[in-house]
Amino acid sequence: MFKLRTAVLIATLACSSSATAQPVRKYDDKGAPPFKVLKEGENPPIDAYDNFVIGPKYVPAPERKKVEGVPEGKVEQFEIDSKDTKLFNPGIARKVFGKVDPKNPKALIVETHAIDYKRKVGVYIPAQYKEGTEAPFMVVHDGPGLGMRTVLDNLIAQKRIPPLVVISIANGGGDAQGHERGKEYDNMNGDYAEYIETEVLPRVEKACKVKLTKDPDGRAAMGNSSGGSAALIMAWFRTDLYHRVLTTSGTFVNQAWPFDPKFPDGAWGFHEALVPKSAKKPIRIFLSVGDKDLLNPNVMRDDMHDWVEANHRMARVLKDKGYEYQYLFCQGAGHGIGNAQSQFLPHAIEWVWKGYAPKKDK
Repeated sequence: MFKLRTAVLIATLACSSSATAQPVRKYDDKGAPPFKVLKEGENPPIDAYDNFVIGPKYVPAPERKKVEGVPEGKVEQFEIDSKDTKLFNPGIARKVFGKVDPKNPKALIVETHAIDYKRKVGVYIPAQYKEGTEAPFMVVHDGPGLGMRTVLDNLIAQKRIPPLVVISIANGGGDAQGHERGKEYDNMNGDYAEYIETEVLPRVEKACKVKLTKDPDGRAAMGNSSGGSAALIMAWFRTDLYHRVLTTSGTFVNQAWPFDPKFPDGAWGFHEALVPKSAKKPIRIFLSVGDKDLLNPNVMRDDMHDWVEANHRMARVLKDKGYEYQYLFCQGAGHGIGNAQSQFLPHAIEWVWKGYAPKKDK
């Protein structure tokens, strides 16, 4: 599916002092939110808004297997050259990680250089799509792979989700502060949502001969690690465009760059201040994290780089504000929680889309 690519994972771990084994956290550790522990192979109820523990043994979801007679969607692919776009042109890259700003311990000083880059886009079009009609869709970060196409085929055929177009978009390269991926995914603004809206979606419609809905309730964003925080950033800053969010190992930590005084804690600010101090937004969000997920002190030593603590805090503030959310704590799983995804991913996709009803044509 959209598992974090090996190169990106290595880059993320390289930001820490060493890529050593991560500590194992317990679901009942002091400070953890209250959890309901599920049986082996069990997923949460589809209508629940709460915190759940799954694993450490996982049962692969039956929706991953092809079923005879189920209509199969098609996948198309194209490429976008940064030189042909107005936004994120040129890109950026760095040679070294950077150093802490002596005037601000929450910020890094990073030297970057301009780059040109190309990104591939994979598009899943369900067999049930009728040409000329508006389709709901889901944007998936760190594409262009679409290994979940069989899951989508089965969920759509079983009428558990609407016939979705899924758009899996490659990042601009690198990871974290000073790289194009970090600029796109970690910064607390609507720039990347605007890039997708103006540079990607029109190309999808033209290349794949589909029409995409403008209804934000018919649009979802999905991602892993910084792709997960990017999914929420898109919906938070452009709620007019996206209402549904699916995250795994979401990077709700201080990784934004360059430093923005309006959001001094980066995505850590979601649970620190933004969600608790803002009016509730029409966002439905699925969270998940591994018990061996990242604890990355790195050079900043700011106590804002613990992925498990960040996701715990997200669950607490979302519940306090009355959001439609579901949170999985996955035992025996590291960053990316690929083993757990083999069980819960179809459930998560169905949960995120529950309640969707297409608006009738005027």
